[in-house]
Amino acid sequence: MKKILFIIIAAFLLANTADAQVQTVLDGAYVKEHNATKRVIPYPHLREADVMWSKRIWRVVDLREKINHPFYYPKEDIEDRRSLFNVIKHALLVEGSLTAYGLGPTDDDDEFRYALQPAEIDSVLNQKVTRRRQNLDTEEWEEVETIEPIESGVITQYMLKEDWIFDKQRSERYVRIIGIAPMKEDYNDEGEKRGYKTLFWLYFPECRYVFANADVYNRQNDAQRRTFEDLFQQRFFASYITKETNVYDRTISSYYQGIDALLEAERIKGDLFEIEHDLWNY
Repeated sequence: MKKILFIIIAAFLLANTADAQVQTVLDGAYVKEHNATKRVIPYPHLREADVMWSKRIWRVVDLREKINHPFYYPKEDIEDRRSLFNVIKHALLVEGSLTAYGLGPTDDDDEFRYALQPAEIDSVLNQKVTRRRQNLDTEEWEEVETIEPIESGVITQYMLKEDWIFDKQRSERYVRIIGIAPMKEDYNDEGEKRGYKTLFWLYFPECRYVFANADVYNRQNDAQRRTFEDLFQQRFFASYITKETNVYDRTISSYYQGIDALLEAERIKGDLFEIEHDLWNY
């Protein structure tokens, strides 16, 4: 009996010692006690009869541009911030609060028709890769299959699908983002970059609650953090247009290259703004 009592007392002392070791000092000038759960402001109701004009646009947000860095950094999670891709990955794999949609048999479907199951999402985010390695014993080259998780650092672009709408009831033109897709840098076996590969599509209205509760860096004030929802709704990002709805259903890159493609994207952008201005007389 005394032996059992001694073991219990020893375990209690060890537990208290472990708790004392994990205690940390206050990292900051004050204790952050207020963790607000932000509500998403719903979109105003829109009737089909009130939509006088609309245009669907696809655009790319390149995270290498300086204004887009809050979407990309930090690459590794810190106490109060994550990159956009890590927020999405956590919502998909841990919380299960988002639904990812596959690209379909043609590998280019963006109409949210192929919902991925949890096992399929895991296989997309933790891809099986075959590498050639040299066996140190036989000195022969062998193909070895490994699982490599997709890290935040390789997601440097996002594709947005959005509708530009003029509502005659409110006499207002506004933008609604319909979908967002992370794009991974794609390399060949020799390590040469071939372009970008779309991983999956997310239905943006479903993402709004997740984005509204994920803080991003505010260059002006650390005490007033923005969220990813704020950045998207306030259009606080840089992008370029890659496609508009057209009779051929083709992208700009299919008929223009280089500087000509950028000029075509700017032409489409100018047309979007001029349509609203042409509705008024001054």
